[in-house]
Amino acid sequence: MSSRKLFFFFSFFLFFTANLYAQDKKIDSLQRALKMHTANDTTKVNLLNEIANANYRLDNDQLKIYAEQANKLAKEIQFEKGEALSWYLKGQYYYAKRKADSAKIHIKKALSLEEKSDRTDRISNCYYLLAHVNRMEEKYESSIQLFEKVIQIEKDENDQERIADALNTIGYIRFIMGEHDEANSKLNRALAIYDSLQLDNKKLYPLNNLSLIYMQQGRYTEALEYLQQCLTKYRAQKKDNNIASALLNMGLVHSYMDENNKALPYLEEGLAISKKFGDELRTSKFIIGLGYVHRFNKDYEKALEYYNEGLVICKKIESNEGLYNCYNNIGSLHIEREEYNLALKTIEKAMEASLTLKSKNRIAESHYQMGLVYFNLEKYEKATEYLLKAKELADEISLTKTQSESNRLLSSIYQEKNNYKAALERFKEHKILSDSLFNKEKIEKFTQLEYEYLYQRQLDSANIRELKLKQTVTATSKSLERSQRNFLIGIIVFLGVALLLGSIIFYLKLKNAREKNQNILIEQKLLRSQMTPHFIFNSLSVLQGMILNKEGQKSVSYLSKFSRLLRTVLENSRYKTVPLSDELTAIESYMGLQNMDASTPFNFQLLVAPKIDIHATKIPPMVIQPFVENAIEHAFKEHTEPKNIAVELTLKNEDLICTITDNGMGVSDKKQTLGSSKKSLATTITSERLKMLSKEFKSSGSLEIKNREELGEKGTIVTLMIPYKIKAAS
Repeated sequence: MSSRKLFFFFSFFLFFTANLYAQDKKIDSLQRALKMHTANDTTKVNLLNEIANANYRLDNDQLKIYAEQANKLAKEIQFEKGEALSWYLKGQYYYAKRKADSAKIHIKKALSLEEKSDRTDRISNCYYLLAHVNRMEEKYESSIQLFEKVIQIEKDENDQERIADALNTIGYIRFIMGEHDEANSKLNRALAIYDSLQLDNKKLYPLNNLSLIYMQQGRYTEALEYLQQCLTKYRAQKKDNNIASALLNMGLVHSYMDENNKALPYLEEGLAISKKFGDELRTSKFIIGLGYVHRFNKDYEKALEYYNEGLVICKKIESNEGLYNCYNNIGSLHIEREEYNLALKTIEKAMEASLTLKSKNRIAESHYQMGLVYFNLEKYEKATEYLLKAKELADEISLTKTQSESNRLLSSIYQEKNNYKAALERFKEHKILSDSLFNKEKIEKFTQLEYEYLYQRQLDSANIRELKLKQTVTATSKSLERSQRNFLIGIIVFLGVALLLGSIIFYLKLKNAREKNQNILIEQKLLRSQMTPHFIFNSLSVLQGMILNKEGQKSVSYLSKFSRLLRTVLENSRYKTVPLSDELTAIESYMGLQNMDASTPFNFQLLVAPKIDIHATKIPPMVIQPFVENAIEHAFKEHTEPKNIAVELTLKNEDLICTITDNGMGVSDKKQTLGSSKKSLATTITSERLKMLSKEFKSSGSLEIKNREELGEKGTIVTLMIPYKIKAAS
């Protein structure tokens, strides 16, 4: 087998694609949410960006439409985070369309905004996408530098998966550049990380790329073993994009082994998949692969037809890698047909593409091909120049076959020049390398036969075990069928009765709970309806008195405070919970109104423990106010001393405790009997309400009223344990 067989085709880097059906459902859900959200705010920008991202590789034109909408709105509302993401998504669109310059412009705009806000994860994403754009442009050194930046960022963030992704791509690029040792090192590091993270699917990436190295090194059995693992898993997962990549490599390995009949089905199946996905680069590789098979079957016209078809695609997408493969293969075809002048022109183009790629193995192969053409044209000086350069590069990266063939031709040239000593030295080198290759190929062939034999034996053994298992299952099923039928009927009857009884019990309990909750809600509404008219009537009476007394400024101030308080009470009553700050504001406003009309103002204190966040803590509305109102209305009748009311909030063992203290007549005083029925009703309903809310909030709730005489003081102390929630930080 000639050395040039090792350099013709290389696989496109693998990408996983999401399940299309699930992706469609996600997009539909996001679009419904977008229709319902009419406000032009940050939420809408985020929805537009999410829909754009969900369309990546599914419908890239839709990606662009939604990303542009997000970008426009984000600029209008000055939402830099959303704007940056929309630039990034547009960069993805142009990357998918293979428009590298446009992709870079948009990614760099995203990167500029992300660096201002120091969003490390998004900065890493921008560098990662830029690296792939540079790889697409075949600017390999720039691509590697950007991937190294990603690795450095992710080391600080300890994102091992992203580090492995970057290492895998660097390994693939190093392989393209012919730096096999470095490629092998990076790919094995990526494989080890995926293995430690138990990411079995992602392990297929470096395995597939390692198979390419083994292919070039002539380690075909190892390459086939890795590729068979990948192909089996891809078929099980029904990932067509990845199946195509593995099929390409399987076809190439069999071609290198002169097993063209085995290669052909892999290449034809993969070509159909690539055309379905519209992947032009990979399609060109399958087409060139089919040309390669026909060429080695000596069907040169058919081979040339495939090569020219691949060349048209590679020129269109401006792929130097594809152009090299086409020109190198066409040049080899002309050499085989002894069309040396045509070969010379074509291989010069292949060399130009290899130098642009900076790929050492391709440069070495191009020099060897040029040397071979000049040798056949009997232009020995030129041939020697190219062959020595080919051998130098082949020695550097251990391309044994190129070393051997270059030495063979150099030996023939030196013999023509009567330099028999140099000819003998080159021939000895050729013989040593050729023998090592011959032995290696014999071992490889034996290993391949052994591999196929063991694989077939395992397959046959598995089929036999499957047949025996089926027979055992069938026999067991028949023997158990009769007894199981009766047993199953009994279980079904028992479960049916149990389910019916359970349903009845559940229905009765649910009905009882609903009735109880409904009663409590009605009582709460009743209490509010009693309190609100009473409060409004008193306030309006006071306001009327001020107007009649021509206290204009005071009446305006009173009316302003009254309206604010009324609005707060009405607003709070709409919600199940309100911020503690709103409830305390309502109480302070209420006390302010009471003091404006009082002949002897109340000394009111509101104390909140420092560790209570009144804005984040949410409590049921109208829990504290009724007890403050009771103190004002009933505790200080015929009371001439300073009237003191204190409300204190503390946290004890994570329980929210509120105490309302006054220095009035006390709950046992006979003079308070007029308001006792209303106070009793308020106490009963509040107590029931706290019990109900404590279950719902999963937080303690209780009510206790004591006469301060027990403590040797005057007045009443009400202790409320209030159920509460802490609002999550936005």
